[in-house]
Amino acid sequence: MTRTRSALAPTTRYWQRGAAIGALTSAVVAGPGVMAQTQSEAALAARLNQLEAAVTALKSELQAARTDQQASAQIAQKADDRVAALESKSAEGFQIGGTTFRIGGFVKMVGSATRYDDGAVPGGALGKEFYLPQQIPVGGRSSRDMIGHARQSRLFFETDTVVGAKALKSHIEFDFGLATAPVGAQRATNPYTPTLRRAFFTYGNWLLGQEWTTFQNPVLLPETTDYVGPMEGTVFVRQLIAQYRQPLGDNLSLYLAAENPQTETVTSVAAALVDHDNDRMPDLVAKLAYKSKALEWHVAGLIRMLSVTGEGQGGAQDDRAMGWGVSGGARIDFGPQGRHDLRVLATYGRGIGRYLGLGAVADAVHDPGQAGRLALVKNLSGYAAVKLGWSDGLRSTFMAGYHRAIYPSDFAVPGLADRTAYSLAGNLFWSPVKHLDLGIEYRHAQRNVVSGLKGQMDRLEVAAKYTF
Repeated sequence: MTRTRSALAPTTRYWQRGAAIGALTSAVVAGPGVMAQTQSEAALAARLNQLEAAVTALKSELQAARTDQQASAQIAQKADDRVAALESKSAEGFQIGGTTFRIGGFVKMVGSATRYDDGAVPGGALGKEFYLPQQIPVGGRSSRDMIGHARQSRLFFETDTVVGAKALKSHIEFDFGLATAPVGAQRATNPYTPTLRRAFFTYGNWLLGQEWTTFQNPVLLPETTDYVGPMEGTVFVRQLIAQYRQPLGDNLSLYLAAENPQTETVTSVAAALVDHDNDRMPDLVAKLAYKSKALEWHVAGLIRMLSVTGEGQGGAQDDRAMGWGVSGGARIDFGPQGRHDLRVLATYGRGIGRYLGLGAVADAVHDPGQAGRLALVKNLSGYAAVKLGWSDGLRSTFMAGYHRAIYPSDFAVPGLADRTAYSLAGNLFWSPVKHLDLGIEYRHAQRNVVSGLKGQMDRLEVAAKYTF
């Protein structure tokens, strides 16, 4: 059995020996005459030798004690390092063979109370559960609505495999946010179908799969209790893309992409959007992006060929038109510890309605009465948001969004087609512990249509989100 030496024993011995040495030294110094009379010089020399030996032994024991303390500190530090390494490895996921897997996401609960000044949103509509400007009712009586749900909860899976000298990574992500709610779902089980958000893989500089369009930078979206926030002012599309990234220097990159095409039109007969699936070339996007700790910006350009097959005056008629768009945005951190930031985005183009506000307006007006001709719709949109970090766990964001559609003057356009929309919102978020966010937000929005009718919405919303 190993005997443990008491931590007090060395200290006690040091004091006892120190006292003896001090007494002996005092006697030698204070009484030289007495000792000369009672002892020989040989005896005095012997005592001095004993004194020197005792001092040397004391120094050795002190040095040994210091060495023991340093060894203990090193052992403790090594233990801390091992714990940190294990925690880090756990955060990275788990490994099977040569592939690392990671699972993450969040659980989000949202409750809202809404007043519509000019009508009611039908049951099951997406506009009841998050802000969708094109679903603000116009031309009716005022109504009120209250709803709560957890459909914005999200789950993703990631893999990372080293192939050659490069990493082959994948990402698959689901939520329930864009699934159409079954009529009567709130009676009992509130079911929502999982919907695919993102599914892509990357290898080297390439990205292939369904991802945010290269024309967009979702990092610039402000923090909100809502699904998106200033929906009317943002580019918002996820689709199949083939993207190549070329670094140009420190923090600067060029992105080139070919993306899935889709043409949306509106006719003079009805305001409902019509999806055409006979496009003949992919949408082409180029983006220049810069990213550092306190600054992020991008400038993107889009070219697309819109195609329809319609019934014209002489029978079946095809028409095509070239659409284009430009978009630029930035995020600037400022204030103490960079807790505040400013986020802005502006977009302009012809025939890019599908890319704005979750398809708020058509890409073009399609009039079968004019030999199936296409006339592109111009769009101007943007938003600005300021986040103020009051403390490490408390923050607010104030945001404003705007969109305007400019229709061709020589085409008849349905009276209920969207012309302009704007919104103003402010919120307060509190994170009492890491990974838990509690927020409350107020939003005022207005929608105007071609006929001149308008609708307004006021919404108070609360949200709780746990990220894992």
